[in-house]
Parts: sequence; C-alpha cells; structure tokens
Amino acid sequence: MCISFLRTALLYGLLILAIRLMGKRQVAEMEPAEFVVTMLLANLASVPMQDNGLPLLSGVVPILTVLGLELILAVLSMKLLPVRRMLNGVPTLLIRDGRIDQKALAASRVSLDELEQKLREKGVFDYAEAAYAILETDGELTVMPFPEYQPAAKGDLGAALSPAGLYYNVISDGVVLPENLRRAGLDRAWLKQELARRRCRVGEVFLLAVDGNGRTRFVKRERR
Repeated sequence: MCISFLRTALLYGLLILAIRLMGKRQVAEMEPAEFVVTMLLANLASVPMQDNGLPLLSGVVPILTVLGLELILAVLSMKLLPVRRMLNGVPTLLIRDGRIDQKALAASRVSLDELEQKLREKGVFDYAEAAYAILETDGELTVMPFPEYQPAAKGDLGAALSPAGLYYNVISDGVVLPENLRRAGLDRAWLKQELARRRCRVGEVFLLAVDGNGRTRFVKRERR
C-alpha cells in the first residue's frame, strides 16, 4: 500500500511539473498539439499507477520523452513559421465586411448554427453587424463589429467614426507572410519601401502589420 501511494504521488508530481512546463493555459485555450500531449501524458501515467507490477520507469521514461518532444517542438514553433502552422494551424476569416465566407466555413467544419451561436456569445445577434469574425487556432471566435455597432465611445462625444480595419501581419518575427501582404492589397514593392523608410531589414522586424486603411503597427526585433 505504501509503495502504491509513493508511486502515485511521484507520477502525480511529475504530471504537475510537465503541465507547468508546457505553460499557463486553460484546457479551452490549448492548441491542438498541446491538448494531445496533455491527454497522452495522463494516459501514460495511469498505467503504472494502476499496475504495481510494472516498473516505475515504464511510466516515467515515456512521460519525460513526450514532455521533451513537446518542449523541443514548442521552441521550433517559436522560431520556424512552417512548424508553427503545422502544429497549430492558422486563424480563419469566417466573416468579412458583414458577409459570411461559405468556403472558409465549410473548410473549418463550422456549421451556420455554430457560427451564429458563437456570434451571440460575443453580443452580436446579426452577422451583418460584424465587420470581421475570425476563428482562432484554439477554436475561439474573435469578432470586430462595424463602428456603428460597437459599444458607445467616440460616437457619443460627437467624434467621427473611422472605418473598421483588420490588421494583417505582413512580417512576423523576421518572416514575411506573402498571403497576408496580398490580403492587405499590397505587394513586395510596398514592403521594400516601408522597410527603407524605417531603415531596417526584414530580419530586424518583430512585427509589421497593416490594415485596409494603410495604418501600420511596427515593432522592432529585440536582440536575443
């Protein structure tokens, strides 16, 4: 009995350590790869907990192996855009300018009823009021209403409402994203001019985002 208790306590502590090392996310906020690893760790730990005849290392070694692979992939996903997209996917634009993108909806396997439910959860009861609705990689829906449907702010003070604009990341952590450049209606020539104006190279940019109105967000890459 004492050995069983100690084995269970040790494996429990190891699982807590593994989850802590993976980061402070709630289950609903986990990326697909993180959720799979969490479930796998729990299953690996359950076997030696229930069977005292198995060596303790038969549970510890697989857990440490899976955790090590997860940490390696986490570092690679931060450094390499293709790895990040392979593991986590990319956000999907489901509504643009008040119109539902039916192809994106079908590709994401989201029904119209599910979309409307998620919109209602965000306080939007008519999809035509949404300038943009983006399905994030963790399954959450981000909604940007048109200015006239947004909570009262500048409008109540008599200030003119500016058109809603969705920012596209054209450079992310030193990597150019051609598809976002195209979605923003821009090209490589514009990007070259923008970088020349800011006197920096692509590798020196942590974030460069632009919206449909030509407004930009720029963050220079810090030395690591």
